[in-house]
Amino acid sequence: MDEATTERIERTRTVTWEDPAPGVTRMPTMTGLEYLRSMIRGELPPPPITALMRMTLVSADPGTVTFACEPDESHYNPIGTVHGGFVCTVLDSALGCAVQTTLPQGQGYTSIQITVNYLRPVFAHTGPLTCTATVTKPGNRVAFADGVVTDGAGKTVATATGSLLVFPIGD
Repeated sequence: MDEATTERIERTRTVTWEDPAPGVTRMPTMTGLEYLRSMIRGELPPPPITALMRMTLVSADPGTVTFACEPDESHYNPIGTVHGGFVCTVLDSALGCAVQTTLPQGQGYTSIQITVNYLRPVFAHTGPLTCTATVTKPGNRVAFADGVVTDGAGKTVATATGSLLVFPIGD
């Protein structure tokens, strides 16, 4: 068959997640590091975005976190590569969580700005991605972090820098 008459094969993907409410309720009572480590241990549910993006928080230490993720064809853009928005979302999550590890009880964050540099394409067969983010400057109002995404062969596929607003939560 030529490409014009290629048979379409339907693919499906089911996304399931846990209720995020228990974690959201507990967050204001824990330091950022305690909160993230509770998720890693399975004591609190991960945020639903992790199921959608097929990413997992695998480690959290003061000022740094690591995520693992598995892109697949459902993340492809029209040219047959994993959409840059997927990689950006993983980086944004990692930068934010790295900052969260530095926050005291009752503090949260949101992204102000992220700059991503894409260095090579990502495909479903690229292998699992690892994203590590590190805080470069913690802060009471604004914090800064850098992130790196590597593929299954250890090659860097993207880097990012970001600034995050720090604010009180749970009032």
